[in-house]
Amino acid sequence: MKTRNKNMMMLSQKSYVYLKLLISLLLLTNLNAYANTGKGQLSQLCPLITGQWQGSAANPSGNVKSVETAIMCSADQRNLYISVSKGARFNNSETWWFRLRGQALELIYSDGINADINQSLTLYQQGDGFTFLGKGQIQQRPALVRLSFDPIDSADNKRWLWQQSAHYLDDDSDSYQVIRAIELNHLN
Repeated sequence: MKTRNKNMMMLSQKSYVYLKLLISLLLLTNLNAYANTGKGQLSQLCPLITGQWQGSAANPSGNVKSVETAIMCSADQRNLYISVSKGARFNNSETWWFRLRGQALELIYSDGINADINQSLTLYQQGDGFTFLGKGQIQQRPALVRLSFDPIDSADNKRWLWQQSAHYLDDDSDSYQVIRAIELNHLN
């Protein structure tokens, strides 16, 4: 009986190791898809999305809100500041501050209620779109975070879709889940 229990524990440990290996391979596959697209620079994204925007924000539960978004870049284009207000998740606005510190890209997110979130990211360019990728925590769960900016009509850069997605590392799924999408329509 003891031998059988010991064998079962060893099998469980092996299964756990194999599961971790499989998840790691899936994550590398997801990251390699971005690695083949090329790293982007804030200086490429800044002039495209700087300005005043309005549009709808929606989450998977179907809650749709009208939001206003202001996007600013520093003169040296090493800082990108996004403020989502009038219909943000909470009564006050939320801020997203992307900044270059040396060669590292850091995000500081604040909603004015919860503790600020600091996260390291990498920016990738895919065609006309841009994607920030990083590892962090969402709702106290470890996750790969993806913040993508895709032009809706690339001819004039007056409309963008900003998707906030996560791939939870404690989930055996191999896809990202959209947490929220914000439509950015340029205000003239």
